[in-house]
Amino acid sequence: MTLSKAPPDISGITDHSPGPELEPLISVTAGRRTVPRWLRRTAVPVLLLVLWQVTSATGVLSPDTLASPGTVARAASDLISSGELGTAMSVSLRRVASGLLVGGLAGTGLALVAGLSRLGEDTVDATVQMMRTVPFVGLIPLLIIWLGIGEAPKITLIALGVTFPLYLNVYAGIRGVDERLIEAGSSLSLSRWGLIRHVILPGALPNFMTGLRFSLATAWLALIFGEQVNADAGLGYLLNRAREYLRTDQIIVCLVVYALLGLVVDALVRTLERLLLQWRPTFTGS
Repeated sequence: MTLSKAPPDISGITDHSPGPELEPLISVTAGRRTVPRWLRRTAVPVLLLVLWQVTSATGVLSPDTLASPGTVARAASDLISSGELGTAMSVSLRRVASGLLVGGLAGTGLALVAGLSRLGEDTVDATVQMMRTVPFVGLIPLLIIWLGIGEAPKITLIALGVTFPLYLNVYAGIRGVDERLIEAGSSLSLSRWGLIRHVILPGALPNFMTGLRFSLATAWLALIFGEQVNADAGLGYLLNRAREYLRTDQIIVCLVVYALLGLVVDALVRTLERLLLQWRPTFTGS
């Protein structure tokens, strides 16, 4: 005889004990307001402008030393309304574009010759490395003797300033291509031209864009020096004329225009860089 024990009846038992209370999660950054990026980027220039205006208004900064922002703004308005500033900008931009084209072709071509073959490296690289150590500004007297005082020495000076930064970056980009990519391309039966087109040149493109940005910055610097050579038009001409008449307001206007043109051109190159290098993931800050 086997006795079976029935399980206890728990149908009437209900657990009313309170469970653990869940607290809503509050994000650490929920109450923190992020400052717009445009405000962060313009904060320091605006503060410097306010400091400049305050020191000018209180007499700490003499007008003979540096004109006030208001005086500079009036000078800019006068130059714009007379058409002088627009004409000068167009002349200077034409010179930079011409020098950039000549120097860009020369620097890229020399980098391709030196980077793609050891024979080209032996015949080109040593000469270019030697020439780039010579300050291009020091060549102005020779350029005047050889090319006169017209547009040729100005454009040549800009071209020299553009050639060497572009050469160094493109050459480094070509020689920095991963050897395993070359081997992979060869295993796919790519010809030499196929390797150059599909492997080497795309691998060197980031360095080319970096070199282009450096070259543009150098081009504006070379333009300032080049337009000191008997210029009768351009921003350098306005700058020299303002210096002769001690017009610090017009000098500041010309310098600001130089800076703005450089920023605009650099922004265009950075936009082009983002479009051409979409395949390359990069760190954008945190």
